[in-house]
Amino acid sequence: MRVDFMVDGLTLAGDLRVPDGVGPWPGLVFTGPFTGVRDQVTGLYAARLAERGYATLAFDHRNWGESEGRPRRHEDPQGKLHDLRAAVSFLRSRPEVDRGRIGAVGICLGGGYALKFAAFDPRVKVFAGIAGAYNNPYAMRGADLAPYLDVLERQDLGGPVEYLPAVAGQGEAAMPGDEPYAYYGGERGASPHWANEVTRASVLELLTMDNMTGSDFLSPKPALIVHGVVDRFCSPEGAEEVFRRLDRPKEIVWVDAKQHIDLYDREPYVTQAVDATAAFLGEHL
Repeated sequence: MRVDFMVDGLTLAGDLRVPDGVGPWPGLVFTGPFTGVRDQVTGLYAARLAERGYATLAFDHRNWGESEGRPRRHEDPQGKLHDLRAAVSFLRSRPEVDRGRIGAVGICLGGGYALKFAAFDPRVKVFAGIAGAYNNPYAMRGADLAPYLDVLERQDLGGPVEYLPAVAGQGEAAMPGDEPYAYYGGERGASPHWANEVTRASVLELLTMDNMTGSDFLSPKPALIVHGVVDRFCSPEGAEEVFRRLDRPKEIVWVDAKQHIDLYDREPYVTQAVDATAAFLGEHL
Protein backbone atom coordinates (compact mmCIF):
# COMPACT_ATOMS: atom_id res chain seq x y z
CA MET A 1 0.00 0.00 0.00
CA ARG A 2 1.11 3.56 -0.69
CA VAL A 3 1.97 5.46 2.50
CA ASP A 4 3.33 8.88 3.39
CA PHE A 5 5.28 9.93 6.47
CA MET A 6 6.93 13.12 7.67
CA VAL A 7 10.50 14.08 8.50
CA ASP A 8 11.99 17.54 9.04
CA GLY A 9 8.85 19.14 7.60
CA LEU A 10 9.00 17.04 4.40
CA THR A 11 6.56 14.40 3.20
CA LEU A 12 8.21 11.17 2.07
CA ALA A 13 6.46 8.65 -0.17
CA GLY A 14 6.71 4.94 0.56
CA ASP A 15 5.24 1.51 -0.11
CA LEU A 16 4.34 -0.62 2.90
CA ARG A 17 4.07 -4.33 2.18
CA VAL A 18 2.54 -6.64 4.78
CA PRO A 19 2.51 -10.46 4.56
CA ASP A 20 -0.73 -12.36 4.33
CA GLY A 21 -1.93 -13.76 7.61
CA VAL A 22 -2.04 -12.54 11.17
CA GLY A 23 0.67 -10.21 12.47
CA PRO A 24 2.28 -8.34 13.97
CA TRP A 25 5.28 -8.97 11.75
CA PRO A 26 8.93 -8.04 12.15
CA GLY A 27 9.61 -4.87 10.15
CA LEU A 28 12.32 -3.96 7.64
CA VAL A 29 13.24 -0.53 6.35
CA PHE A 30 15.10 -0.29 3.03
CA THR A 31 17.53 2.17 1.51
CA GLY A 32 19.09 1.71 -1.88
CA PRO A 33 21.36 2.76 -4.73
CA PHE A 34 22.60 6.25 -5.55
CA THR A 35 19.86 8.05 -7.55
CA GLY A 36 17.49 5.11 -7.00
CA VAL A 37 13.77 5.34 -6.28
CA ARG A 38 11.50 2.94 -4.48
CA ASP A 39 10.01 1.12 -7.49
CA GLN A 40 13.47 0.00 -8.59
CA VAL A 41 15.89 -2.06 -6.49
CA THR A 42 14.54 -1.44 -2.99
CA GLY A 43 11.00 -2.21 -4.12
CA LEU A 44 12.09 -5.54 -5.56
CA TYR A 45 13.85 -6.63 -2.37
CA ALA A 46 11.04 -5.29 -0.19
CA ALA A 47 8.50 -7.33 -2.16
CA ARG A 48 10.59 -10.50 -2.01
CA LEU A 49 11.19 -10.24 1.74
CA ALA A 50 7.53 -9.46 2.41
CA GLU A 51 6.85 -12.87 0.89
CA ARG A 52 9.16 -14.31 3.58
CA GLY A 53 7.15 -12.91 6.47
CA TYR A 54 8.36 -9.34 6.99
CA ALA A 55 6.50 -6.05 6.91
CA THR A 56 8.66 -3.96 4.57
CA LEU A 57 8.94 -0.24 3.88
CA ALA A 58 10.63 0.93 0.70
CA PHE A 59 10.50 4.69 0.27
CA ASP A 60 11.87 7.60 -1.72
CA HIS A 61 14.45 9.58 0.20
CA ARG A 62 14.13 13.36 0.38
CA ASN A 63 14.88 15.06 -2.94
CA TRP A 64 14.20 11.87 -4.92
CA GLY A 65 11.21 10.23 -6.58
CA GLU A 66 7.82 11.25 -5.23
CA SER A 67 9.17 12.57 -1.94
CA GLU A 68 9.55 16.25 -1.20
CA GLY A 69 12.84 18.09 -0.81
CA ARG A 70 15.12 20.42 -2.73
CA PRO A 71 17.37 20.62 -4.60
CA ARG A 72 15.77 17.84 -6.60
CA ARG A 73 17.92 14.76 -7.13
CA HIS A 74 20.56 15.86 -4.66
CA GLU A 75 22.40 13.45 -2.37
CA ASP A 76 21.98 14.52 1.27
CA PRO A 77 23.82 12.05 3.53
CA GLN A 78 22.69 13.49 6.86
CA GLY A 79 19.19 13.92 5.50
CA LYS A 80 19.07 10.28 4.46
CA LEU A 81 19.94 9.20 7.99
CA HIS A 82 17.10 11.39 9.26
CA ASP A 83 14.80 9.78 6.68
CA LEU A 84 15.71 6.32 7.96
CA ARG A 85 15.02 7.40 11.53
CA ALA A 86 11.56 8.64 10.54
CA ALA A 87 10.92 5.48 8.50
CA VAL A 88 11.59 3.35 11.58
CA SER A 89 9.33 5.59 13.67
CA PHE A 90 6.60 5.11 11.08
CA LEU A 91 7.04 1.33 10.98
CA ARG A 92 6.93 1.09 14.76
CA SER A 93 3.65 3.02 14.78
CA ARG A 94 1.87 0.52 12.54
CA PRO A 95 -0.32 -2.15 14.13
CA GLU A 96 0.89 -4.69 11.54
CA VAL A 97 4.48 -4.37 12.79
CA ASP A 98 6.17 -5.81 15.87
CA ARG A 99 7.81 -2.61 17.11
CA GLY A 100 10.47 -4.54 18.99
CA ARG A 101 11.75 -6.36 15.87
CA ILE A 102 13.02 -3.87 13.31
CA GLY A 103 15.87 -4.39 10.84
CA ALA A 104 17.63 -2.18 8.30
CA VAL A 105 18.46 -3.47 4.82
CA GLY A 106 20.65 -1.50 2.43
CA ILE A 107 21.54 -2.21 -1.18
CA CYS A 108 24.46 -0.53 -3.00
CA LEU A 109 24.98 2.97 -1.55
CA GLY A 110 22.17 2.16 0.87
CA GLY A 111 24.35 -0.54 2.39
CA GLY A 112 26.58 2.11 3.90
CA TYR A 113 23.69 4.26 5.02
CA ALA A 114 21.90 1.31 6.63
CA LEU A 115 25.11 0.30 8.40
CA LYS A 116 25.78 3.73 9.85
CA PHE A 117 22.13 4.25 10.75
CA ALA A 118 21.75 0.88 12.47
CA ALA A 119 24.94 1.46 14.44
CA PHE A 120 23.50 4.48 16.22
CA ASP A 121 19.77 3.70 16.51
CA PRO A 122 19.00 1.24 19.32
CA ARG A 123 15.54 0.57 17.88
CA VAL A 124 17.18 -1.28 14.96
CA LYS A 125 18.08 -4.82 15.96
CA VAL A 126 19.85 -6.18 12.85
CA PHE A 127 21.61 -4.94 9.72
CA ALA A 128 21.91 -6.49 6.25
CA GLY A 129 23.94 -5.01 3.41
CA ILE A 130 23.61 -6.31 -0.17
CA ALA A 131 26.21 -5.29 -2.78
CA GLY A 132 26.98 -2.47 -0.39
CA ALA A 133 29.00 0.69 -0.97
CA TYR A 134 30.67 1.42 2.34
CA ASN A 135 32.09 4.85 1.57
CA ASN A 136 35.26 5.80 3.37
CA PRO A 137 36.85 9.22 2.75
CA TYR A 138 40.31 7.77 3.42
CA ALA A 139 39.96 5.96 0.11
CA MET A 140 39.31 9.29 -1.63
CA ARG A 141 42.28 11.26 -0.31
CA GLY A 142 43.67 11.86 -3.79
CA ALA A 143 40.43 13.25 -5.20
CA ASP A 144 40.34 16.81 -6.52
CA LEU A 145 37.51 18.51 -4.66
CA ALA A 146 38.07 21.98 -6.11
CA PRO A 147 35.69 21.65 -9.10
CA TYR A 148 32.80 20.72 -6.80
CA LEU A 149 33.49 23.63 -4.49
CA ASP A 150 33.49 25.91 -7.54
CA VAL A 151 29.99 24.63 -8.31
CA LEU A 152 28.82 25.26 -4.75
CA GLU A 153 30.37 28.73 -4.73
CA ARG A 154 28.44 29.68 -7.86
CA GLN A 155 25.25 28.36 -6.27
CA ASP A 156 25.98 30.15 -2.98
CA LEU A 157 26.21 33.41 -4.92
CA GLY A 158 22.78 32.94 -6.48
CA GLY A 159 23.49 30.76 -9.49
CA PRO A 160 21.24 27.88 -10.51
CA VAL A 161 21.66 24.36 -9.16
CA GLU A 162 23.99 22.56 -11.55
CA TYR A 163 23.29 19.05 -12.81
CA LEU A 164 24.96 16.30 -14.79
CA PRO A 165 23.59 13.00 -16.13
CA ALA A 166 23.28 10.22 -13.60
CA VAL A 167 24.37 7.63 -16.19
CA ALA A 168 25.77 7.68 -19.72
CA GLY A 169 27.11 4.96 -21.94
CA GLN A 170 29.72 7.45 -23.10
CA GLY A 171 30.71 10.88 -21.86
CA GLU A 172 30.31 12.65 -18.56
CA ALA A 173 28.04 11.19 -15.88
CA ALA A 174 27.95 10.69 -12.13
CA MET A 175 27.97 6.92 -12.83
CA PRO A 176 29.72 6.59 -16.19
CA GLY A 177 30.10 3.44 -18.25
CA ASP A 178 28.17 0.60 -19.78
CA GLU A 179 27.21 -1.19 -16.56
CA PRO A 180 25.19 1.55 -14.79
CA TYR A 181 23.70 2.54 -18.14
CA ALA A 182 22.58 -1.06 -18.73
CA TYR A 183 20.31 -0.80 -15.70
CA TYR A 184 19.23 2.84 -15.54
CA GLY A 185 19.40 3.66 -19.24
CA GLY A 186 16.89 1.07 -20.43
CA GLU A 187 13.88 -0.99 -19.46
CA ARG A 188 15.54 -2.74 -16.52
CA GLY A 189 15.43 0.34 -14.30
CA ALA A 190 12.61 2.22 -16.00
CA SER A 191 10.50 4.25 -13.58
CA PRO A 192 8.25 7.27 -14.09
CA HIS A 193 9.76 8.72 -10.91
CA TRP A 194 13.43 8.47 -11.94
CA ALA A 195 15.22 11.07 -14.06
CA ASN A 196 18.66 10.81 -15.59
CA GLU A 197 20.19 13.71 -13.73
CA VAL A 198 21.81 14.43 -10.38
CA THR A 199 23.28 17.56 -8.85
CA ARG A 200 26.98 18.03 -9.45
CA ALA A 201 27.39 18.67 -5.74
CA SER A 202 26.14 15.13 -5.06
CA VAL A 203 29.48 13.78 -6.28
CA LEU A 204 31.22 15.78 -3.55
CA GLU A 205 28.95 14.14 -0.98
CA LEU A 206 29.92 10.69 -2.26
CA LEU A 207 33.61 11.53 -2.02
CA THR A 208 33.47 12.88 1.53
CA MET A 209 30.88 10.75 3.35
CA ASP A 210 32.03 8.23 5.94
CA ASN A 211 29.62 5.34 6.31
CA MET A 212 32.34 2.75 6.95
CA THR A 213 32.60 4.02 10.53
CA GLY A 214 29.30 2.29 11.27
CA SER A 215 31.16 -1.02 11.28
CA ASP A 216 33.08 0.08 14.38
CA PHE A 217 29.93 0.85 16.35
CA LEU A 218 27.28 -1.64 15.17
CA SER A 219 28.19 -4.59 17.37
CA PRO A 220 26.82 -6.43 19.24
CA LYS A 221 23.97 -6.12 16.76
CA PRO A 222 23.97 -8.95 14.20
CA ALA A 223 25.29 -8.01 10.74
CA LEU A 224 25.01 -9.73 7.37
CA ILE A 225 27.10 -8.81 4.33
CA VAL A 226 26.03 -10.19 0.92
CA HIS A 227 28.33 -9.29 -1.95
CA GLY A 228 29.26 -10.31 -5.46
CA VAL A 229 32.67 -11.87 -5.98
CA VAL A 230 33.28 -9.41 -8.83
CA ASP A 231 32.06 -5.83 -8.43
CA ARG A 232 33.68 -2.87 -10.19
CA PHE A 233 31.48 -0.27 -8.47
CA CYS A 234 31.19 -1.42 -4.85
CA SER A 235 34.41 -3.22 -4.16
CA PRO A 236 34.54 -6.65 -2.54
CA GLU A 237 37.50 -5.27 -0.59
CA GLY A 238 35.17 -2.71 1.01
CA ALA A 239 32.77 -5.47 2.04
CA GLU A 240 35.68 -7.44 3.49
CA GLU A 241 36.87 -4.40 5.46
CA VAL A 242 33.41 -3.91 6.98
CA PHE A 243 33.26 -7.58 7.91
CA ARG A 244 36.73 -7.46 9.46
CA ARG A 245 35.87 -4.41 11.57
CA LEU A 246 32.59 -5.87 12.85
CA ASP A 247 32.41 -7.95 16.01
CA ARG A 248 30.24 -11.03 16.18
CA PRO A 249 27.55 -12.04 15.46
CA LYS A 250 28.30 -11.51 11.78
CA GLU A 251 28.15 -13.40 8.50
CA ILE A 252 29.42 -12.75 4.98
CA VAL A 253 27.91 -14.47 1.94
CA TRP A 254 29.62 -14.34 -1.46
CA VAL A 255 27.42 -14.54 -4.55
CA ASP A 256 28.95 -15.60 -7.86
CA ALA A 257 27.87 -12.41 -9.60
CA LYS A 258 30.17 -10.79 -12.16
CA GLN A 259 28.58 -7.33 -12.28
CA HIS A 260 27.42 -5.00 -9.52
CA ILE A 261 24.00 -4.63 -11.14
CA ASP A 262 23.50 -8.41 -11.20
CA LEU A 263 22.32 -8.03 -7.60
CA TYR A 264 19.85 -5.33 -8.64
CA ASP A 265 17.50 -7.57 -10.60
CA ARG A 266 19.19 -10.63 -12.16
CA GLU A 267 18.52 -14.25 -11.28
CA PRO A 268 19.74 -16.40 -9.66
CA TYR A 269 21.59 -13.63 -7.79
CA VAL A 270 18.59 -11.82 -6.32
CA THR A 271 17.09 -15.06 -5.02
CA GLN A 272 20.45 -16.04 -3.52
CA ALA A 273 20.66 -12.68 -1.74
CA VAL A 274 17.05 -12.91 -0.55
CA ASP A 275 17.56 -16.46 0.71
CA ALA A 276 20.68 -15.46 2.64
CA THR A 277 18.98 -12.39 4.10
CA ALA A 278 15.82 -14.25 5.09
CA ALA A 279 17.85 -17.01 6.76
CA PHE A 280 19.93 -14.52 8.72
CA LEU A 281 16.92 -12.46 9.78
CA GLY A 282 15.07 -15.62 10.74
CA GLU A 283 17.86 -16.42 13.19
CA HIS A 284 18.50 -12.93 14.56
CA LEU A 285 15.24 -10.95 14.25
